[in-house]
Amino acid sequence: MKLRVNPRLRLLAVAGALAASLTWVHAQQRGGATVAIDADDIGGVVASAKGPEAGVWVIAETTDLPAKFAKMVVTDDQGHYVLPDLPQASYQVFVRGYGLVDSARVPAKPGQHLDLKAVVAPDGRAAAQVYPANYWLSLLKIPKGDLSDKDVVIETKRCFSCHQVGDVATREISKNLGSYKSGLEKWDHHVTMGPSGPGMASNFKAMGAQRKAYADWTDRIAEGAYPKQIPPRPTGVERNLVISMWDWAMPTSRRSDVAATDERNPTLNANGLIYGAIQGSDILAVLDPRKNETSMIKIPSNAPLLDSDTPASPYWGTEKIWQRQADPRSPAMDSHGRVWLTARIRAPQQQPAFCKDGSINKFAKYFPLSGPSARQIEMYDPKTKQFTMIDSCFAADHNHFDEKDSLVFGQNSAIGWFDTAMFDKTHDAAASQGWCPAVLDTNGDGKITEWTEPNEPVDPKKDHRINFGCYSDAINPIDGSLWCSGIGERDTTLVRLERGLNPPQTCKAEVYVPPPDKMPLPGSGGVAIGTDGLVWQNWRGAHEILSFDRRKCKVLNGPNATGQQCAEGWTVYKKEGPAFDGAPDDLRTDMLYLTEIDRDNTLGLGKDVVLAGDVNADSFFVVMPKTGQTLTLRVPYPLGFHSRAASGRIDDPNAGWKGRGFWSSYSMYSPWHQEGGKGTRPKIVKFQARPDPLAK
Repeated sequence: MKLRVNPRLRLLAVAGALAASLTWVHAQQRGGATVAIDADDIGGVVASAKGPEAGVWVIAETTDLPAKFAKMVVTDDQGHYVLPDLPQASYQVFVRGYGLVDSARVPAKPGQHLDLKAVVAPDGRAAAQVYPANYWLSLLKIPKGDLSDKDVVIETKRCFSCHQVGDVATREISKNLGSYKSGLEKWDHHVTMGPSGPGMASNFKAMGAQRKAYADWTDRIAEGAYPKQIPPRPTGVERNLVISMWDWAMPTSRRSDVAATDERNPTLNANGLIYGAIQGSDILAVLDPRKNETSMIKIPSNAPLLDSDTPASPYWGTEKIWQRQADPRSPAMDSHGRVWLTARIRAPQQQPAFCKDGSINKFAKYFPLSGPSARQIEMYDPKTKQFTMIDSCFAADHNHFDEKDSLVFGQNSAIGWFDTAMFDKTHDAAASQGWCPAVLDTNGDGKITEWTEPNEPVDPKKDHRINFGCYSDAINPIDGSLWCSGIGERDTTLVRLERGLNPPQTCKAEVYVPPPDKMPLPGSGGVAIGTDGLVWQNWRGAHEILSFDRRKCKVLNGPNATGQQCAEGWTVYKKEGPAFDGAPDDLRTDMLYLTEIDRDNTLGLGKDVVLAGDVNADSFFVVMPKTGQTLTLRVPYPLGFHSRAASGRIDDPNAGWKGRGFWSSYSMYSPWHQEGGKGTRPKIVKFQARPDPLAK
């Protein structure tokens, strides 16, 4: 039997299908160009009274999901935008951009075309409220006095390791501090708070009368001063960035490092959990990006309490938010998906006997480590949900796996490693670890034998040991050599160490220092190495990333190879940004923390792209090695992005940009300083670069 369909119903069905299939046409008609969206996108046009707004951010945020979630994109040249792949939820969408004030939040859902009205700032001060902290700090005038201009800048940048200077919390000092006769008196009290208070206060008072410049700075801002230099809007490939962000951890959680995969195999743990070691809360923070869900795992410790009694805070009063035991850092994932991290498992003074002078341990015989050591090692197995505590002779910190499954740790004046494969077989912590000092082959015979100590002059007939910092370490994928960068404000060294076939006897070091003209301010930072063996080191004082090519060196060893023997190996990449008020251009207000190499194109900008977290500027500073081009990848919301570390992962190598992601986190020591204030939580952030600003 043949059914007859009402022609009117057929016409209505066709019309409905046509309307649904031409959502992108509707966007095209209203925006003047194609803005194609799918059922899980929001797209449209951003315009102000001045017309289409290019290079501004469109931000969609929701609390409907298990974890608070936000996604951000940048408009193209005509003000068009596409927020792609949104989880199903109700969103509040708004526009933020330099030269604007935030637009009103507009409700929207995925699949919706949404044109947005940007709001031009009525004046410069209103516009500056969304500038990064470093632009506000550029109002600080370098004071004249006993300290040189460079020393004042170095002392100021010491603060950037823990928090931003120039954010609302530092440029508008809390009224909860009480009543004081002057801005300087208020500053003298302000720097005494928290567990770092004694150190901060000591450094601040050491500046003598010159410290009044900080009070003058905040007084001028209170009277209406604002930065006249305007940050540039994203341009070019910077507009291709897609940022996804989840709340995790707790409002009091401070400093976090991130592990998404085994860095030697970016497809391991595809679509799996992301882990963050939260130093201030003794937890592993966990994100399940598929479920948009976060959780926390308590990290065990037998160490004594830290910071159980600290000065009252204007935000938290006498609440013991600083108290902790494990003090974890530096997670790294192995080939089994287990998470290794550094943590306190005992008192620092309880150094194992096998580490010390008199032990039969071959490494202790060669170079004893008597301690104390601040952190040891813990391993978390997601399958068993159990932690394993492992004692170490060295003070474990930032770490990387080599190709033989040894986890390499930096420390002061030595570098250590822990053979995880051997430990799995033997469960013998002493037999599974080793370390070497840095001894230079100054007699040039190709091996290390008798040496002079760091406080002794170089003897051309002997080798020479050096003291060095290894806050950040890296492993050369070509020859397996270990490289170290310090953290001292005046540190200038880059150290290379070969372990050889029979460490410690076969360990041999080299040291390199940039020539003075390529290093206007000292202060070494992070180090990382690309697939081509090129070494990259960022400089904290000088807002620079330097590449070092050892292959160009004419001298590697010998009595003159104690630092500046290879000026030809260095190349400088400068980050643009604001300088202090009235200061030379080299005295900038931002600082690069650690360096990362995206060896596997997990971000989407290509292989071996170099990134350094610009902790006072809400951003990553990026160097594209093939072209020498530099970029700024800004996190516009909430203000306060402060990256310490990152982890790139490929979830699906066949899915283009959608199958890739570069993960980092908000990691300042005081998360209540970020936009939103007390009660806001730290964020885990995923960066993706699509082919163009409208790719969906």
